[in-house]
Amino acid sequence: MEYIVLAMIAFTSGIIGALVGLGGGIILVPTTLFVGVNLGLVDGITPQTVVGLSVIMMIFTGLGSTLSFMKKKTVDFKSGFIFFGGSVPGTLIGAIVNKNLELDSFNLYFGVLLIVLATLLLIRGYLKPVRWFVEHGKQRTFVDYTGRSHTYGYPIWFALILTFGIGFASGLFGIGGGSIIVPAMILLFLFPPHVAVGTSMFMVFLSAIFNSITHISLGNVPWLYTIPVIPAAYIGARLGAYLNQKMASETLVFALRIILLLLGVRSIVDGIWG
Repeated sequence: MEYIVLAMIAFTSGIIGALVGLGGGIILVPTTLFVGVNLGLVDGITPQTVVGLSVIMMIFTGLGSTLSFMKKKTVDFKSGFIFFGGSVPGTLIGAIVNKNLELDSFNLYFGVLLIVLATLLLIRGYLKPVRWFVEHGKQRTFVDYTGRSHTYGYPIWFALILTFGIGFASGLFGIGGGSIIVPAMILLFLFPPHVAVGTSMFMVFLSAIFNSITHISLGNVPWLYTIPVIPAAYIGARLGAYLNQKMASETLVFALRIILLLLGVRSIVDGIWG
């Protein structure tokens, strides 16, 4: 029964993660904690083991969705490598801190983080574009399927500092970093949403490989549970990437903020009332 439950969670995580560039960890982590701890449907689930399971899953959601986005040419590989380089040391430190994090604190901090990100995306239309980062950084141009040209960019030094913090959150919460880097790329660096999602999933793939090494060494990976999770997540990610290409940019941003908001509220409730 628990294998079926985990496969369903992983499949859903793969779809939503690839759809909005979040890697799937923000779905798998709170949902698995809820069904494992609150409902007792999955044995042996702790904040540490669910994060270990999440980072293994994200290797395959990242791979599956990146392959799909590559065909549509919406992956900025150079930016992905730069963001990954900044996130590596942060990921290592976050994974070590996670070892001493209790369940209620984990849920509370995780939920607050998601609410902040959802709020920033909600008020995005009322904020003046942060063009300073584009004007003072390396600029890139993307032409979408309608023929519209988009200019985006960032100073490399700032990108490295930002992604260090994102890497720390990734290692701490097992969320792949996508839930933070996608809003940052859209709000700060003016990435077109589809390019932000595609590049994020490439970064998720690279980060998850490194992150998994850390969590394996810490003994956080429940290997038997990866059996249903890996294939379900991979298939879900390919489907999510396909659906992403069918959505308008604003619809994509709307879906992103709603998902972050709902998950954030759920985690805060669990953190406060357990």
